[in-house]
Amino acid sequence: MRRGITATALVATLALAATACGSDDETGGSKSSGELSGTVTWWDTSNVGSEDKVFKKIAEGFEKKHPKVDVKYVSVPFGEAQNKFKNAAQAGSGAPDVIRSEVAWTPEFADLGYLAPLDGTAALKDQDDFLKQAAASTKYKGKTYAVPQVIDSMGIFYNKKMFADAGVEPPAKIADLKTVAKKIKDKTGKTGLYLRGDDSYYFLSFLYGEGGDLVDAGSKTVTVDNAEGVKAFGVVKDLVDSGAAKTDATDGWENMMSAFKNGDVAMMINGPWAVADTLTGEEFTDKANLGISTVPAGSAAQGAPQGGHNLAVYAGSKNLDASYAFVDYMTSVESQAQTAGELNLLPTRTSAYSKKEAVDSEIVQFFKPVVESSVERPWIPETGSLFAPLNVEYTKVLTGQTTPEKAAKATGDSYRKLLKGWK
Repeated sequence: MRRGITATALVATLALAATACGSDDETGGSKSSGELSGTVTWWDTSNVGSEDKVFKKIAEGFEKKHPKVDVKYVSVPFGEAQNKFKNAAQAGSGAPDVIRSEVAWTPEFADLGYLAPLDGTAALKDQDDFLKQAAASTKYKGKTYAVPQVIDSMGIFYNKKMFADAGVEPPAKIADLKTVAKKIKDKTGKTGLYLRGDDSYYFLSFLYGEGGDLVDAGSKTVTVDNAEGVKAFGVVKDLVDSGAAKTDATDGWENMMSAFKNGDVAMMINGPWAVADTLTGEEFTDKANLGISTVPAGSAAQGAPQGGHNLAVYAGSKNLDASYAFVDYMTSVESQAQTAGELNLLPTRTSAYSKKEAVDSEIVQFFKPVVESSVERPWIPETGSLFAPLNVEYTKVLTGQTTPEKAAKATGDSYRKLLKGWK
């Protein structure tokens, strides 16, 4: 994988940054007097208009606990954050002290030397309390570079009233999905499923369902272009071609959410992060109208990807002590219980699931077993880069610009260029 500067040079750069330029050109702080002080700049990549409000409120609670610390909250669009952080970290200027990192970004940032190791710091308390699969994405080459904040997976969101009008139940298999979609069309005139077409993360459940995967990290083998991968591309193409699903090539999130919230479609594939936004839709003024079920199984299995977000500390931060404490606060049992109650987001700490907020959340209780059986992505530095070539081919398949066979081959070829020495 191409890097901006060599690892050796980067270590030297960051060592200087820790004492010289730091992050965001803010003044640092210390706790020589036993009290934390200074500024902590936090890049939050959560959904604007729903999640961000809650996370900002929790961050303000940290300031109340540590009145001499100023948390500079910055909402950064998720789609821009990965490259924006890498560019700032490489330049040694403008990077935040703490970033909300998608799980796949963490090993990449760690490999580049942009993250501070957290083992033995105040950021990493009660490690045994974290879910094993949540903690897995925070480790790289024997060290811990982040703390898991939320964990998630995907399911089928459906409109209960529309299902009742059509006399159907949530589909358990892909074949059932097509049957259900046809009945919904016949009875209500609405399309069954909105399949997001510009983000291949939404393709993973179909890939896993056919027994496929992107790569096999253990044997360093690209697998996306094997028979299972070709079949998975064929499955999503058939859903669109048959009329069971509608799709798009751009603005996928906005179009998908609008179609589902307004009642133009009966189903969408999504995760816990979409619940708060979904419930703002006119179809869900009665929250009980939102149903969630497992993603329909393919011919080989029922599977959904493991996702989530970690909090990581920039290696060049000028205020490491306060940053470590902030990460600990934001990933504490109390903070995770609050996000479970207000946002229906799944905690990464086992003990948080016994809190009333998590127990009372039907969404959390539904997704907990889904997460436990979800499929982990390979925690390699290049994982986050695997989606760009897949996005291109996935969209082309759904919009009829290529065949499943050609899409799988093109994706596999791109992966082998990216993953040097892989089969």
